[in-house]
Amino acid sequence: LVLAATLGANFGIYGPAFELMEHAAREPGSEEYLDSEKYQIRSWELGRSDSLAELVALVNRIRREHPSLKSDARLVFHRSDNETLLAYSKTTPDLSDAILVVVNLDPHHTQSGWLDLDLTSLGLEVDQSFQAHDLLSGARFLWRGARNFILLEPARGPAHVLHLRRRVRSERDFDYFL
Repeated sequence: LVLAATLGANFGIYGPAFELMEHAAREPGSEEYLDSEKYQIRSWELGRSDSLAELVALVNRIRREHPSLKSDARLVFHRSDNETLLAYSKTTPDLSDAILVVVNLDPHHTQSGWLDLDLTSLGLEVDQSFQAHDLLSGARFLWRGARNFILLEPARGPAHVLHLRRRVRSERDFDYFL
């Protein structure tokens, strides 16, 4: 879902079958599902605890709120020292909105590694601190420079969708009065 929703400007899913992770094939090697609505009328148990509906809603909200995800014009892939971590960014032409996505391609194991970001494509400078706000979990990271560490645990979250903020305020930005 995260790959489809953030790599391309246009994406769609087939509702309940996707949200409820239907995956039993009609026959070995077939791309059709065993209980496909193509052959029957179904009633879906949409309130199941394993439903992806909340994640789908969150990802759709992120797409609506970030103009960089609505275009394919400024897609840049970033290097990782771990081949199971895929990292890419999308920005608006004026660099006012920058999203960095990092996905763990291994659905069973925790993966970690170092990212080497193309700072120029993100509108960032080498010696500038910036905030990476994970829009999926709410976590915030303060990064500086091109090389940054990532750790993704599939059970907690197989991806980061990071909104990058260039201007991060510090204690030096405030006046202190005695």
